[in-house]
Amino acid sequence: MDKTQNYDIFLIAPPGLEQPLAEEAAACGFAEPRVVPGGVETRGPWSEVMRANLVLRGAGRVLVRIGGFPAVHLAQLDKRARKFAWGDFLRPDVPIRVEAVSRKSKIYHAGAAKQRIERAITEELGAPIADEADIRLMLRIERDFCTFSIDTSGEALHKRGHKEAVGKAPMRETMASLFLRQCGFDGIEPVLDPMCGSGSFVIEAAEWAAGLSPGRSRSFAFEQLAGFDAAQWQAMRVGESGKPESRYCGSDRNAGAIEASGANAARAGVAEFCDFHQRPVSDIRPPEGRPGLVIVNPPYGARIGDQARLRSLYGSLGKVLMERFSGWRVGLITSEMSLARSTRLPFKAPGPVVDHGGIKVRLYQTPALR
Repeated sequence: MDKTQNYDIFLIAPPGLEQPLAEEAAACGFAEPRVVPGGVETRGPWSEVMRANLVLRGAGRVLVRIGGFPAVHLAQLDKRARKFAWGDFLRPDVPIRVEAVSRKSKIYHAGAAKQRIERAITEELGAPIADEADIRLMLRIERDFCTFSIDTSGEALHKRGHKEAVGKAPMRETMASLFLRQCGFDGIEPVLDPMCGSGSFVIEAAEWAAGLSPGRSRSFAFEQLAGFDAAQWQAMRVGESGKPESRYCGSDRNAGAIEASGANAARAGVAEFCDFHQRPVSDIRPPEGRPGLVIVNPPYGARIGDQARLRSLYGSLGKVLMERFSGWRVGLITSEMSLARSTRLPFKAPGPVVDHGGIKVRLYQTPALR
């Protein structure tokens, strides 16, 4: 790969959360991030591809476009694929997985196109093809133009490498960080999650506040590409971290959830900034110090429980927050507006619809409670 060349970089976001990912990319100094359906586009040299995997809390994957050409039939695709500079990006000793899609093109059979690309790679480069390979090459044929991209992440980026214990219907770390950003979390204020499950919101907020890169504990697919600069990558990973001024607190009525949250926080290296307590919603109180953000992903609809019981739970949560959390903002993620209204909290207009494990949810936010 040419380390000086700028590439098109695509950051995958959960549909509905593209805007906060664009805001994060801008805050991290990526060039002119632009919201597109399903993610954010930016441009930069290969070092920015690596940095995106390391530092972006909200990106699900980082794809990079490596080139393309027009083709109107399979013979032409085959001929041009054999001349493509695969060796600039792929190694002959590392297995490749190829995926193909076709839209509005004369080459309409994506499976046949995939076979041509696989054959070109094995016969011209010598790299083996494997369905379970870490390196994923994507071919997109649209309006008779073939575009090749590489998934540089490997495993999805919500897998930070230090969270083992998960509860029911867990919030992915990437999604949790984007909801925190949507709520205006500044990396300084305290955060409380009164139904913390396995601790995603609390741990994300604490890592963010401590300046810990989300990708610090794991490996990435780009480490197996041609031209990978291990020294540059090692230097990039040596980041500065600090000690937050605030506390990051979680509570849950389930003892197993509290145990899991504490273990996950310890593995993430933020246990000293976090407090987890087993307690029902009726017993929650704000930690000492300045007001901050209450963020919560309560049970809902198809997830757990019946509607009458859920409305009662939401009502209890709203009552406690109004009585005890003056000056705090609230962010609540739920699937039904009627449940959000059961809290009687002064919510603004809800955020966009977001797919969370097959359920459509929205973020409901309040201004500072009075």
